[in-house]
Amino acid sequence: MKNKKKNLKEMIALGSKTAKGGFSNEQDVIDRFNDWKKDKVAQEWLAEMNYKIDDIEFVKASKVRGQYKADIQVRITIVIKLKSQEDLQNLQVKLVSNPQGFNQIDKRKVDKYVEFWNIPQDITKILKLFTGELAPTNSNSRDPRRMFLDEMSESDQNKLINFIKENKILIVSDLLKGRGEFSADWTLVILKLNGESRWVLKSINHVMNVFGAGDIRITREGSLKIGKIGMQRKGGDGGRESAKMLQFKINPVELFEK
Repeated sequence: MKNKKKNLKEMIALGSKTAKGGFSNEQDVIDRFNDWKKDKVAQEWLAEMNYKIDDIEFVKASKVRGQYKADIQVRITIVIKLKSQEDLQNLQVKLVSNPQGFNQIDKRKVDKYVEFWNIPQDITKILKLFTGELAPTNSNSRDPRRMFLDEMSESDQNKLINFIKENKILIVSDLLKGRGEFSADWTLVILKLNGESRWVLKSINHVMNVFGAGDIRITREGSLKIGKIGMQRKGGDGGRESAKMLQFKINPVELFEK
């Protein structure tokens, strides 16, 4: 465990840049972008997004309202050979204080995922048994409210894994990037650790490659992993119906790579 923590600290140190000043929320990121002419960190972000600072004429960042993958939309005007070209870049921002922690990227009722991914009835039943929307068929379940995946038949486990494999690209894209006008183009992770802030900014394609890479498997806890994306029953909420949602999580610190 000590070696793992040490390697994580080394990974963060090598894969990130330091940002002076605090980050309390997304508004701090917006303010930095809007002060881009003076703010060195914002200039570094723009450079990571492949812009030449000398080419930029105007930057306007604003909060994206509603439930979208992008948290911030940055409007950038670039002057190229006396012609203006306007770009819109959508960023999702992850503020992290625990390098070992996990961040929710999506949660919905099973039926909403059925619509998104055209999930067949047999897989839908498996997922609803997992979340507790359907009562357990196994009287020996570890939780009387639902079934863990490792408590289901080997046939059902394989059905679920094979469905995820066949639809992995769509599923990973929906979970991390989203769809439509406010789908994410970039992910900015800001880690507040030991009194300083470190950041890493990656394109969404890079993010999908990092978190989508790896096999699909049932975990020892009876949940599911899609590469580095965890799927679990939401739980909590005082036992209300919202506890029966499917929830997907990642550890954003994985983006701090060497």
